[in-house]
Amino acid sequence: LPLRSFGRTRLRAGLQRSLAGLVLGLITVFCGAAGAGAQNRPNLVLVLADDLGYYSLGAFGQEKIQTPHLDALARAGMKFTQFYANQICSPSRGSLLTGMHQGHGLIRGNYEMGGYEDELEFGQMPLPANLQTLGTELRRAGYATGVFGKWGVGGPGSTGMPHWQGIDLFYGYLDQKQAHNYYPTHLWRNETREALPNPSFSAHPTNVVIEAPDDPAAYAAYRGNVYSADRIHEEAMKFVEEHKAKPFFLELAYTLPHMALQAPERMLARYRGKFEDRPYLAEQGYLPCQYPRATYAAMISLLDEYVGDLTRVLAKNGLQSNTLVIFTGDNGAAQIGGCDPDYFHCSGELRGRKGSVFEGGLKVPFIAWWPGVIPANSTSDHLCAIWDLMPTFLEAAGTKPALAVDGISFLPTLQQRGAQPQHEFLYWERHKPEAGIHAQAVRFGDWKAVKTTQAGEARLALFNLKTDPTESRNVAARNPELARRAETYLQTRRAAIINDWNFTQPSEDR
Repeated sequence: LPLRSFGRTRLRAGLQRSLAGLVLGLITVFCGAAGAGAQNRPNLVLVLADDLGYYSLGAFGQEKIQTPHLDALARAGMKFTQFYANQICSPSRGSLLTGMHQGHGLIRGNYEMGGYEDELEFGQMPLPANLQTLGTELRRAGYATGVFGKWGVGGPGSTGMPHWQGIDLFYGYLDQKQAHNYYPTHLWRNETREALPNPSFSAHPTNVVIEAPDDPAAYAAYRGNVYSADRIHEEAMKFVEEHKAKPFFLELAYTLPHMALQAPERMLARYRGKFEDRPYLAEQGYLPCQYPRATYAAMISLLDEYVGDLTRVLAKNGLQSNTLVIFTGDNGAAQIGGCDPDYFHCSGELRGRKGSVFEGGLKVPFIAWWPGVIPANSTSDHLCAIWDLMPTFLEAAGTKPALAVDGISFLPTLQQRGAQPQHEFLYWERHKPEAGIHAQAVRFGDWKAVKTTQAGEARLALFNLKTDPTESRNVAARNPELARRAETYLQTRRAAIINDWNFTQPSEDR
């Protein structure tokens, strides 16, 4: 479907959706949603990690980094072994909100606007207003909606601002470039910029000189008074307390363990001296760090601590039996800024890392928890992706998208009842137009094809993930019919934007 006509169809249906929302709102008022209706519909919580490899948690095989709360969540709930995000931050967040895969979504890369300095904070390419999103549909269904952490789909003053996308309360980083520093000068509360008592320093300093790398004082200039993830988590827990009497949707878009490598002392103390570690002196960008491996582990364990606190707050308010909690990530592990995920085996033997359309860039851990509904200590190999979260949450809330989406609800799998619809295929694309490189990938059944176009020359590789999960054996020549089927998906399951590929401007990998 051409993108232009696709957009017109969605906008035209938006008027119909608005009328339907008005009717639903009146029904809700007269029926008293604060009573039985609020009790019958679950609260919806999404914890979205940032740059977390598939094997980063104990429940998925991690041995060096402690994640006891997430491991307990997995034992009490369901693990998915074949859940995929997109390969980089903004596209995953766009797919989450719209239910569209990368071939139909507007946001296909980290299309950056402005710069890293406070005065150049313009965010990323924004979602348009009047768009059907997870937020607009849940708000229409009577849910309170809150997002805390990293936004990345529209900066200050743009149409992509959270309130235009159905979010009642946002607190955190609008511009994901600002999130490269855990001690920022400010965070955003909806449209209001709130100052933090942190000194101003660049998250990407140049000509870094650390004369005494083993002296902790040498890194003092890159710390502040308020650690952003702590403040964001505190505000999110307030949201739970303040909205416990009615159904709510809460997205905890933590920036952990994304660079820069910064962790509060209380967490770093757990790992300092436990690994072979040498100071990172900003050779690959981002901020210097005295104990990069210990800090990376501390950041993942801090993420785990937040999840433990979340479950305690839910239990304290009697919400645990009526709340669906999903934990996952936005892309695979990153190898930049001093991060060494391979030391921790965070991606295992998977090929590729963040930014790649191979498995290591796309496959992420996934845990679903809903006491009394989701079977404890269960595992599913259902093939699904981040664009499935929108219809899944909506079905759990008793509604569905008003307009067609690419996502398919996997609520039947969570509830272990009814037939689970399956995807014909999953689709991704990645562009580096400044280098003349374009990559596409499609998964169908056990098969995955990766097509790379560089300098006008295209090459397609085909892998059987059941027998070759490391994508090391290209069997396209031995399976010409499957290769042709993959090529059909790659050519017909995407809509062009501006030109045959994507925007001609450079995009960031960070």
